[in-house]
Amino acid sequence: MKKIFSLLIVLVSAIAFAQKPIFTTAKIKSATVYNNSAELLQSAAVTLPSGTSEIVIKNVADYVNENTIQIGAPANVTVLSVQFTRNFISEYEIDESNPMIKKVRDSIVLIEKEMGKIANEKVSYSKTIDLLDKNQNVAGQNSGLNVTELIKLVDYYRAKRNELSNLVDVLIEKENKLKDKLSKLNSKLELNTQKQEKSSQGKLVLQVMTDVASSVNLDINYLTNNASWSPFYDLRADNINSSINLMYKAKVVQNTGIDWKKVKLTLSSGNPNQNNTAPILQAWFLRYGYPRVYNNSNAAMNTVAIRGYASYDKKETLDESSISNYTTINENQMNISFDIDIPYDILSNGKAHSVALKDLKLPATYKYYAVPKVEKEAFLLAEISEYSKFNLLPGEANIIFEGMYVGKTMINPNQTSDTLNLSMGRDKKIAIKREKIADKSGTKFLSGYKEQTFTYDITVKNNKKEAIEMLLKDQYPISTDKEITIELLDNGKAKVNAETGILTWDVKLGAGETKKFRISYKVKYPKDKFIDNL
Repeated sequence: MKKIFSLLIVLVSAIAFAQKPIFTTAKIKSATVYNNSAELLQSAAVTLPSGTSEIVIKNVADYVNENTIQIGAPANVTVLSVQFTRNFISEYEIDESNPMIKKVRDSIVLIEKEMGKIANEKVSYSKTIDLLDKNQNVAGQNSGLNVTELIKLVDYYRAKRNELSNLVDVLIEKENKLKDKLSKLNSKLELNTQKQEKSSQGKLVLQVMTDVASSVNLDINYLTNNASWSPFYDLRADNINSSINLMYKAKVVQNTGIDWKKVKLTLSSGNPNQNNTAPILQAWFLRYGYPRVYNNSNAAMNTVAIRGYASYDKKETLDESSISNYTTINENQMNISFDIDIPYDILSNGKAHSVALKDLKLPATYKYYAVPKVEKEAFLLAEISEYSKFNLLPGEANIIFEGMYVGKTMINPNQTSDTLNLSMGRDKKIAIKREKIADKSGTKFLSGYKEQTFTYDITVKNNKKEAIEMLLKDQYPISTDKEITIELLDNGKAKVNAETGILTWDVKLGAGETKKFRISYKVKYPKDKFIDNL
């Protein structure tokens, strides 16, 4: 009797799972966007009968990290299983009497036949290639062929194999195109596509069980990789005596397949997909090898990137929403997050949406900076002390100085100094010239050595109506070879860093004032050698 009862339970369960699925559409409630992903919270309403049911939740992101899916359900509902799919097709969805359905069905059959033919051709070509490879090996072993015949055989093998490989590649390309067509045709068989606009291909298929028939709300939480955000800034300053007005912004991009309408947005600097396993050191064994060539293109000190110089147009290129007063900044142990309290729309179109986060007023002191060996223009630097309390993140910044858009710079708060230097652009009213003095420079040959002397004059003129302070830098070479000796003859009263060869002047210039600095150094090395970077 117990066996019969158990069998009845199994049969009832099987019948229940074979019943018509219950379709519902998920609505997005909130999105937490990370640097390379997003955590989405959605809700779906569904009416459940008693017993077991299959629920198909539509309007889910096209790509979902299945390991992160979490389903929140009432206490009387048990979630038995969760599966993500992009190609859910059910016989219960389709009205076979619809002539449009028949047309789609016929197209699917034709494509499947074509894919079958392609699969057969791929097998045939692949087996032929295998046969050629085997015959090549056989022919190479005591074939008795002379050199001419062997060359002909090799040429034939190479040509035929390349031909077959190219044909296989063409077939693979055709097969991929047919797969895309098949996926699109299958998506047309979905239920109620005529009633509402198709929002995404992603679906969750749930198996649930409940003792009491009821209408319930399900909370759906998961990670998707098709979203990101990055910080950027607007830096505005009226003059060198004013504070910096910094607009903290976010550039949000998403292509999840679903539009985020009226969503509560949170932006986080964390990375939920990163490896959180602490590293373990292994034994470090040295071995001989070949010298490595390193690219030092990014090793320049105090590099300032400025692009463009034009009148500032207050019209933003991005779709901006000023919500500074509605943003809460939370600084956690591992990251920083920005909670935006008002609903926001982010369309799934892969385009950048600008979100204004905070308006900050940064107390700043200004000074000019110049490296005439590299750049013939002076840069205005704004020094920000105690910058860590502003929760800045690395990002690009637009510079607007004295009502003019002067270009872009980079903000990098990940440094060890107490002061953050922000480049505010080039100042063309400061003239700088660095020229080699011919009569103080030259080359001498002494015994087996070559001795070269280099002398430069650096001239700085302040064409502004007010006095300025400037940090001026230059350098002399440093030897890494005992055969190369370097002597600094004249440092121009600069601060000298003997380890790096950097010369630094703290220069004060009155309005219209000009100052000149001279540096000179001597390099001695064997005359049969050549220094390519002198």
